[in-house]
Amino acid sequence: MPLYRDEAVVLRTHKLGEADRIITLLTRQHGRVRAVAKGVRRTTSRWGSRLEPFTHVDLQLADGRSLDVITQAETLDPFHARLGLDYDRYTAGTVMLETAERLVTEEKEPAVQQFLLLVGGLRAMSGAEHPAKQVLDSYLLRSLSVAGYAPSFDHCVQCGVEGPHRFFNPSAGGVMCSADKLPGSATPAQETVRVLGALLVGDWPVVHAADPRHLREASTLVSAYLAWHLERGLRSMAYVER
Repeated sequence: MPLYRDEAVVLRTHKLGEADRIITLLTRQHGRVRAVAKGVRRTTSRWGSRLEPFTHVDLQLADGRSLDVITQAETLDPFHARLGLDYDRYTAGTVMLETAERLVTEEKEPAVQQFLLLVGGLRAMSGAEHPAKQVLDSYLLRSLSVAGYAPSFDHCVQCGVEGPHRFFNPSAGGVMCSADKLPGSATPAQETVRVLGALLVGDWPVVHAADPRHLREASTLVSAYLAWHLERGLRSMAYVER
């Protein structure tokens, strides 16, 4: 079987047989890949811990008919070791992994931007520079943008008139002016809309200076925007919201 090498983040694992696992990966050059790690559940396995969710790894894989086979694994960054010590960061991180898997739908199709965004997001999540919820919200907005669902927070999505605007509608794709607003649109505070724009572009001084109630409102709108474009909610989001 021909071999290839790539960087990857482990998104998910599940058992296969008595000793193997199927590993779902987001790779740098090959997009989403599902591969078998043989013997990885045995206590004598030398690299089972390298294939846990959140781990950034350098892999060698063999092309397979239905599933590829992992033949080598070297850890580049064990994000799980740091995230596992903080419940808020761990649960927010699981949302990032599930989002990446849902947005990169085609197997073996390059998704370099999504890969780099996920690695950067996990690095920020495992650090202590920014609050976990705001790192997650920023990642979700950016990953949706890369997938083609970029929200507008400064211009009306219908007519293009520059804001600020009072209305926000996930199905329309962002803020709307009073003339174009759709029924059921939310009416967030202007400070909340400013926070959303800052989260999208990574303007952290604005995010850090925001009032907690505007951060909470922004998180609610990000969750609604994500759920609309994924067409169904994420299982992992329930743990963050709880």
